Amino acid sequence: MTTAFIFPGQGSQYAGMGRDIASASPAARAVFDAADEALGEAISQLCFSGPEDSLRLTANTQPAILTVSAAVFAAAREIGAPMPDFVAGHSLGEYSALVAVGALDVHDAVRLVRARGTYMQEAVPVGEGAMAAVLGLDDESVAAACAAAADGQVCSPANYNSPGQVVIAGAAEAVKRAGEEAKRRGARRIIPLDVSAPFHTALMQPATERMRPLLEATEFRDPAVPVMVNATAHLVDSAAEVRQALINQIASPVLWEQSIMALADFGVDRWVELGPGKVLAGLVRKIVKGADCSSVESCEEIETAFADTRAAATDY
Repeated sequence: MTTAFIFPGQGSQYAGMGRDIASASPAARAVFDAADEALGEAISQLCFSGPEDSLRLTANTQPAILTVSAAVFAAAREIGAPMPDFVAGHSLGEYSALVAVGALDVHDAVRLVRARGTYMQEAVPVGEGAMAAVLGLDDESVAAACAAAADGQVCSPANYNSPGQVVIAGAAEAVKRAGEEAKRRGARRIIPLDVSAPFHTALMQPATERMRPLLEATEFRDPAVPVMVNATAHLVDSAAEVRQALINQIASPVLWEQSIMALADFGVDRWVELGPGKVLAGLVRKIVKGADCSSVESCEEIETAFADTRAAATDY
């Protein structure tokens, strides 16, 4: 089988995530310890115990999810799970994927996503931006609704998640208008999202410019396996391409549906989501009919998922 590991993004967090695997797996515990050391604070305890209000703050959410995802991957490798053929991550999850394939050190990764979350939040004052999920409308019609409703403001597709599920983002008033326009064009439902900023739009360009020097100063390595990146839905396999992908993704839409379809074209027929929640597995099943897809977060789930494919664990 040809396997892709996929890593979740913001919205998958919950208080208690990672607690069981940290207690059961020395490799996972080491990832939590490394994250705590890198940030100079107990991000592990925020994962394990909350409170939810603190965990929902973007500057905390992003390093917390990355840490849990990297810990789950480390635990999987510890029991002998083989490396995948490809990796991908949804938005923030792209950083988790890069840690998994050795392109980025976990210490650097948690510091980068702490800055990323802070800069993305600060790019637009709270209340001035919004995001909403548009259900039951094709991609072209969603983009047309955004263009028709913009009226000089930023409003555009931010996440192409799966067929009939596109998240739009931008100025709050424009997003509201676009939702109404999408309904007129046949959308089944518009769901406002409880987020603090209009991620993956042109309004995030200030965050891009603040992240650029940090990413340029960070050491990246060639990934051990190819990475399907959000901004282009193309594979990258060099340190330079990885760095540029992370610069590009902040203000670019997440091409998740396109990325999964591209991986399927490369022959991927098994998908394993590593980290908190099961959101990505659900999206993959909508994109690739009949997909062999699983979500792993606990040692028991890891044992089950990789029972037939164990290999000797190696350093990564």
